[in-house]
Amino acid sequence: MVALTSLSPAPPRPSPTPAPPRRGPPPRGRAYSPRGVILRAAAVADAMPGADDYHSTIRSLNSRGRHVPRKSLGQNYMLNSKVNEALAAAAGVEEGDVVLEIGPGTGSLTAVLLEAGATVFAVEKDKHMATLVKDRFESTERLKVIEEDITKFHIRSHFLPFMKEKYHDTKKRAKVVSNLPFNVSTEVVKLLLPMGDIFSVVVLMLQDETAARLADSSIQTPEYRPINVFVNFYSEPEYKFRVDRENFFPRPKVHGAVISFKLKNVEEYPPVGSPKSFFSMVSVNSAFNGKRKMLRKSLQHLCSSPEIEAALHKIGLPVTARPSDLKLDDFVRLHSHLVEV
Repeated sequence: MVALTSLSPAPPRPSPTPAPPRRGPPPRGRAYSPRGVILRAAAVADAMPGADDYHSTIRSLNSRGRHVPRKSLGQNYMLNSKVNEALAAAAGVEEGDVVLEIGPGTGSLTAVLLEAGATVFAVEKDKHMATLVKDRFESTERLKVIEEDITKFHIRSHFLPFMKEKYHDTKKRAKVVSNLPFNVSTEVVKLLLPMGDIFSVVVLMLQDETAARLADSSIQTPEYRPINVFVNFYSEPEYKFRVDRENFFPRPKVHGAVISFKLKNVEEYPPVGSPKSFFSMVSVNSAFNGKRKMLRKSLQHLCSSPEIEAALHKIGLPVTARPSDLKLDDFVRLHSHLVEV
């Protein structure tokens, strides 16, 4: 894993300041100040360059009446412009690109994408923030803001016409770059990765633990799940760098990380007759139903144990194989024997 501070150019480290107070009763012998967290965030931001820092974020949030970040929407705003620049660089954003941004917040990443010459299609669930971003960039014609929940938004119906309007080359694909609200990360990954016909790359800020797990497809590990098979079926994931939690306001309990998914075209997908049937077999309710169960037990709703054992033998795996023993290609070959034959 690569830490953000090792990138070039690297953002300067914040000056040492007292750690923020923990929630709950104050430590014995110390006075508790609710301003501690704010002062800490301000100190971090003061050490960082760029227009989007702690003070500008607070001004933006208060510009249309006081607006408190909503935990239910996973609203943690980026205070470090260098992180946004690294996000855009990870996606290779350049002049003429069309970019889908999810949850633009105060528009700190939006500003970087526009500066790079991209046209941005932003989807924002919070009405207040959607209005804020529209107002901030009202002078540009390279931004469209949609007030919508991305998990309920029909991308093909609304984004494709926009993309065709902006691209003269109908074969060119768009990009996704987003400081994603942590609470919708898995849903959004599942939504976007099968869209290799629309997007060439998806670059997201996720929780560090989530990003590391999605990028690592190592079998026989406790973290290996159906989502790993899904991710590698539709893309080539790469963990880019970690982003310390001090870079966000409010400060989350966990660090963030940037992950890149290079999306595959349809012709690059593993050869399965039906992706729906394939993922139904791989799902947590099927192959991974009890991770320590042997496949000859967990897949009995598809075939008898002898048939499953025979299929495992044909693909060179022991009849006692468990789901954590199978790589993507193994699942593909097993599916061809159990379902398609």
